[in-house]
Amino acid sequence: MANIVKVGMADLNVCKSPEGITTLGLGSCVGICIRDPVLKIGGMAHAMLPDSRQIEHNSNRAKFVNTGVEDLVKKLVAMGGRQARFEAKIAGGAQMFAFQNKSDMTRVGERNVEASKKKLKELGIPLKAQDTGLNYGRTIIFYPETGDLVIRSAGKPEKTI
Repeated sequence: MANIVKVGMADLNVCKSPEGITTLGLGSCVGICIRDPVLKIGGMAHAMLPDSRQIEHNSNRAKFVNTGVEDLVKKLVAMGGRQARFEAKIAGGAQMFAFQNKSDMTRVGERNVEASKKKLKELGIPLKAQDTGLNYGRTIIFYPETGDLVIRSAGKPEKTI
């Protein structure tokens, strides 16, 4: 069985084949998985908020989509990856609670997904698949060797994208 690298909330990490990488409890948070399919290396960021520029005194860059994705790409390049080959998959970004108003404060999951797509596009990294939105949490495991992203949710069948 391959070693599975763990990524905490507001955290990021990288791994190489045959390892996989996992994070637990994605609610409104988004898991951004990037890999280099030639070197079979990859990584994951577990981002809580869309944009670091909207929060003062933020020292944890992995907490935010914009800076977390940038740092994940840098780590993969430092491992020998080529950004021109990178591809991504994302999961999470749920609306975990029912709110009457649709203010930006209550749309965190949706905003995290939008920010992820925007940042990946800005960096020229194609988004190959996503499992986002709705109203349930997700635990994900990403395998850079195959690009498989396994999604587990309570009361739902496991799926792979």
